[in-house]
Amino acid sequence: MSFDSVPEFFAMGGHGLYVWLCYATSLVVVLVNVLTVRHQRRAAMRELADQQVRAGAGGAS
Repeated sequence: MSFDSVPEFFAMGGHGLYVWLCYATSLVVVLVNVLTVRHQRRAAMRELADQQVRAGAGGAS
């Protein structure tokens, strides 16, 4: 499928709204997944560091 102009490309033969909403939804889902994993990883690393501090403090007594 070829397009003669940029507006025609974005309109996608009348299906542009559906196509671009699908792309936007997919992008949002991927970004939420990435950000959630980063947040969970940081929380897990923080928890491990806290456990190591507690284990070190308990052994020093």
